[in-house]
Amino acid sequence: MQKILDAIQNDELDAIGSLPVPESYKGITVHADEAEMFQGLQSWEKDPRKSLHLDEVATPELGPGEALVAVMASAINYNTVWTSIFEPVSTFSFLKRYGKLSPLTKRHDLPYHVVGSDLAGVVLRTGPGVHTWKPGDEVVAHCLNVELESPDGHNDTMMDSEQRIWGFETNFGGLAEIALVKSNQLMPKPDHLTWEEAASPGLVNSTAYRQLVSVNGANMKQGDTVLIWGASGGLGSYATQFALNGGAIPICVVSSPEKAEICRKMGAELIIDRNAEGFKFWKDENTQDPKEWKRLGAKIRELTGGEDPDIVFEHPGRETFGASVYVARKGGTIVTCASTSGYMHEFDNRYLWMNLKRVIGSHFANYRESYEANRLIDKGLIHPTLSKVYSLEDTGQAALDVHKNAHQGKVGVLTLAPEEGLGVRNPEKRAKHINEINRFRGV
Repeated sequence: MQKILDAIQNDELDAIGSLPVPESYKGITVHADEAEMFQGLQSWEKDPRKSLHLDEVATPELGPGEALVAVMASAINYNTVWTSIFEPVSTFSFLKRYGKLSPLTKRHDLPYHVVGSDLAGVVLRTGPGVHTWKPGDEVVAHCLNVELESPDGHNDTMMDSEQRIWGFETNFGGLAEIALVKSNQLMPKPDHLTWEEAASPGLVNSTAYRQLVSVNGANMKQGDTVLIWGASGGLGSYATQFALNGGAIPICVVSSPEKAEICRKMGAELIIDRNAEGFKFWKDENTQDPKEWKRLGAKIRELTGGEDPDIVFEHPGRETFGASVYVARKGGTIVTCASTSGYMHEFDNRYLWMNLKRVIGSHFANYRESYEANRLIDKGLIHPTLSKVYSLEDTGQAALDVHKNAHQGKVGVLTLAPEEGLGVRNPEKRAKHINEINRFRGV
């Protein structure tokens, strides 16, 4: 690995294709024989530091339409937390199912799972049938793994019957020194960003783009009022940027004065600190409190001058979904993903059906949507919201931060990069956007 790293560091990218690919590499894994280790514990009691391991793993065989990438940096997403605490199911069930698809996918069905759904790095090798990318190309990856052998996926790849999230439902993910991806996951690395900055937007930026901007999601337009839950977090911070950049009016819901200040730094003006307001949408584990929904609606109208949200950007799930359905305007849209507080949603259907509202499920993004979201970052119109960076060895602690919601924006991980601040290829463009980069780096 050292020769590869030296070539990247010395900007000798043309030499990458002539260097041997290591037979093994270091990666963050979970182990199949530990899938029951947290049995009987509540979610909040489960510690990713106990289940995530730094292992030496064999480099996988390179197949048609695939690429091996030397990973310089990666990032933590909530799916890594789910994998590490084996919820809602062990991801080894995903690997077993994928392994049955073909002799080539059998590679993924292993007693260990190399995790991670973000990366920035350099292409090492490409398989047969790959023509767009070559060794030495600097890339980022989005996390849609799709077979495209079904007609269902050819209008929108997210509808493909064999669509999976790379590094979560497949093996050989990005929290490692080398990753295996399909070539149609690759996108050009924004050349004004460091490795860790470039690695951090992938999953959340594309997810927010489809959920809020795309015609496959809420199809946001100028002037829309958008309620954004968790507006300073990894997903919500990009939704906030898309709203501001697209001429909409974000109402940012956060949980502390510090997170409120983050939203102000991004340019948002309408902010609700849900803890300061004391909102309690559930009286107990089984009973919601509609009076609290109404109180939230009144607070929103106070901020907006009487307007209800055109769009609710919903991802907490069970805790907030009843309130989200209630506060959306007549004919409005609730667009939902993730459900980090629980998957079993409850809401009063009268407020949906009698007020002609829509609920749209949104899951990650197709290649086109991901490419457009990455292009906006490359143009300096959307910025990484990276707040903290860990070493590969400390990935467990990084995942614990996200699990405990002790983070802001995205949490990055250095993989091959020896330190922060490396990888900028266009210092002139960086200088043009440095104020915004620094401002959002604090998110």
